[in-house]
Amino acid sequence: MLNYFNYFTEIEQRFQQRRGSLLMLSTLDWALIESWREAGIPLEAVLRGIDDAFDKYDERQRKSPRGVRKVNGLAWCAQSIMEVTEQMKEAAIGAAPQLKEEQDSGFEGEAVARYLESNAAILEQAKLTAPADAVSVEVATRLRTLAAELRVEQKADMEGLDRTLTVLEEKLFAGLMTAAPEAEMTALREQAARELAPYRSRMQSMQIRQVEQQFLQKRMLEARNIPRLSLFYMTHDL
Repeated sequence: MLNYFNYFTEIEQRFQQRRGSLLMLSTLDWALIESWREAGIPLEAVLRGIDDAFDKYDERQRKSPRGVRKVNGLAWCAQSIMEVTEQMKEAAIGAAPQLKEEQDSGFEGEAVARYLESNAAILEQAKLTAPADAVSVEVATRLRTLAAELRVEQKADMEGLDRTLTVLEEKLFAGLMTAAPEAEMTALREQAARELAPYRSRMQSMQIRQVEQQFLQKRMLEARNIPRLSLFYMTHDL
């Protein structure tokens, strides 16, 4: 299982390191990272892309220190990351397949079961309007079933579980979208468009759509105090 914690935190740390300050990542930045993870872009490609983008930035800054604007968002590196990803794909063509080493995921069955039950309890108590209310109850019930199954399985398939959680989250989000007031959706889409505007020329159209979707999802869930379901969001104190 891909180490979700490393994927997000290493990208954040590399960006902050190259920028030279502890700039907090924005909602847009986190949505962008999620879109890369869902697209299967390797961590190495993202880190190399960040380095390439800042290497070019540093060179321009040396030549014209007063004429280069400060980098204020991770999306500024998106084009370089896509270029590195394509280079890695081309380099991998014809390469011999390698065996993957078995690694501990850091997710133990009992801890994950408690995480699922905690999210189920939050969904059961959420004050939502139709049809989101019915969907939240359905998802909560499924989470409790998954938790019960984890406790009796010898070796759980965490990759498969996380795919299931992603489907449940998409179902929940669809219910929230249907129930959301028109004014809220319009305001969120306008905000996403404003924040994406400086970076559109550096991003592919499909990537822009993915980030917009992740942005909407993140903001709508936050506004209703509904948790994300992916195992990435599981803390180790459960």
